[in-house]
Amino acid sequence: MSSAEENVYQGHGRASSITIVPPDHQHQLRAKRSRTKMSSSNSNGELRAHFQANGHGHGHDKRLQRTQSELVSGRRAGTKWERSHIHFAPLSVPLQRRLQTLMVLAHTLSIALFLGTFFFLCTIPLFWPLLLPYTIYVLLSPAPHSGKLFHRSTFLRSLPIWSLFSSYFPARLHRSAALEPTRKYIFGYHPHGIISHGAFAAFATEALGFGQLFPGITNTLLTLDSNFRIPFYRDWALAMGLASVSRESCENILSKGGPNNEGMGRAITIVVGGARESLDAQPHTLRLVLKRRKGFVKLAIRTGADLVPVLAFGENDLYDQVTSDSHPLIHKWQLLVKKWVGFTVPLFHARGVFNYDVGLMPYRKPMNIVTGRPIKVVQQQQSEGGKVDDAYVDEVHALYVAELERIWEEWRERFDVDPKMELKIAE
Repeated sequence: MSSAEENVYQGHGRASSITIVPPDHQHQLRAKRSRTKMSSSNSNGELRAHFQANGHGHGHDKRLQRTQSELVSGRRAGTKWERSHIHFAPLSVPLQRRLQTLMVLAHTLSIALFLGTFFFLCTIPLFWPLLLPYTIYVLLSPAPHSGKLFHRSTFLRSLPIWSLFSSYFPARLHRSAALEPTRKYIFGYHPHGIISHGAFAAFATEALGFGQLFPGITNTLLTLDSNFRIPFYRDWALAMGLASVSRESCENILSKGGPNNEGMGRAITIVVGGARESLDAQPHTLRLVLKRRKGFVKLAIRTGADLVPVLAFGENDLYDQVTSDSHPLIHKWQLLVKKWVGFTVPLFHARGVFNYDVGLMPYRKPMNIVTGRPIKVVQQQQSEGGKVDDAYVDEVHALYVAELERIWEEWRERFDVDPKMELKIAE
């Protein structure tokens, strides 16, 4: 090297070479490095400008981000099923609960099933010689009014299937006081509800132990007289111990039979509110149509039967129905139907056979049917005009209402009634 002097040092067994550059050469090297950096910077700037002009680089990244933020997606399949309000029963439901549902379904559809069977047999000419005289017998038979109870079957009323029916809710009968079998009684059932399932379980079957709680008393649940004009169903109802709610039927039942053939030891159950009260059957409410219902009190005075108020906690909770406030026109139509034909059709719904939200099956809500203390009634002979003393009717009616209110106040907490719920006595 002519312009540099190279010295080689030996140390630690390793050779290192150091090149010593004169000051003039150092200046030239620095200038060369500066020119190289400027050239590199210019080329990078041109390249960046080129990428930006052609949609590359940082602007491209921003556009990608903006495109992703503006991405619109369609609906996800299956979301409606996830939000569905219908909850289906699982396949692993125990057999006992399946049988309970079957019995309640059979009872709910009993009129339709018997009537459908009759019309089906009418399509077969082979059965006409039997169906014609049977139809005449149904129309003319005095059995629903006679009070003799010849068709009543203790065996049928005590079948284990009625235990399945009652345990569906479940229902239970409670007694406030024992009743003497040497007296006659009128049980007033409240509220009517939609189909009065509690009244059927407690007073048309032995599933809840009526005979155990009231030994020596033969009770008859009363229903509309028109039900005994339905072929096949009327025979089923008579075998279950039901009878017509007509005045003739009531008086015959309470004046015949018993030890002295004067009706002692007999009882009838009347759903006092009737079809009008069924229109007020709403969950968590208890509105009784009772202020002007005094016919059953007059019947008790004429026959000398004691009155026993009955309050069914939970009867109104078994179904939902259209309210009169939200659908006034429908409510007026229902009242007109009741006026014309004597009964009405509540627009109700509850659960189904295989689901818990839609259908005509009642909800599984507990019912506790409490019988009150008997109200002693003094028998009075009718006056010449065929009326009993109105003042005494009002007195007995007031005692009856007071006993109903006592049952309500005394037992509402035990049966977990909504604290805001009140008993209302309507016209």
